[in-house]
Amino acid sequence: MNLPILECRNLCKNYGQGDLALNNFSIALPKGKVIGLLGPNGSGKTTLIKLTAGLLTPTSGELFVGGMPIGIETKRIVSYLPERTYFDPGMRVEETIQYFEDFYEDFNTDKARAMLADLGVPTNKKMKALSKGTKEKVQLVLVMSREAQLYLLDEPIGGVDPATRDYILNTIVSNYNQESTVLISTHLIADVEKVLDEFMFIHNGALVMYNSADNVREELGKGIDELFREVFKC
Repeated sequence: MNLPILECRNLCKNYGQGDLALNNFSIALPKGKVIGLLGPNGSGKTTLIKLTAGLLTPTSGELFVGGMPIGIETKRIVSYLPERTYFDPGMRVEETIQYFEDFYEDFNTDKARAMLADLGVPTNKKMKALSKGTKEKVQLVLVMSREAQLYLLDEPIGGVDPATRDYILNTIVSNYNQESTVLISTHLIADVEKVLDEFMFIHNGALVMYNSADNVREELGKGIDELFREVFKC
């Protein structure tokens, strides 16, 4: 039996005072896909990613990665890119590579160095000396250099220029195991939709739509960005 890489069953997350970030959210995501997690601001995207990464605890419902409840074993197979940079500003890029190498058994150092070289990132510089976009490049490279089964990318292209976005998206597609799944949360749908196999629309913590990119193009004759604008029209 081919278990889904991520399965949510009636998942709820309540931050208190009526702030329901996820509301009976249920979905099963397959292995080997690049999937877009798309929705307006405040729709629950980051909450879902943090729950899957094991950084938050559900209020109710169930969540499984690779058929396992969230815990130490799921963290071994999940590679998480947060929305904000988290490295010590005084660390050199080289030290971040060593940090990942020491911390993760599945980290591919050669892959990381090659991608950083392609992006022209100087490994001898400290993080505080890098631009916001370059810091994001470093974090993405490190996350994608793990041989994980599920990659959780929260706004991976938000702070970089359009030319670099193309490189990063190509990097995501070409540097993950074909048996793995990449879940990308972004508001830059027009940029990312060309690499998506499937997508979900989420709003007010609930699933609005889950479909394949090809189905939308063939059946509706439109792209994901156009469909998003129609579904969430103000």
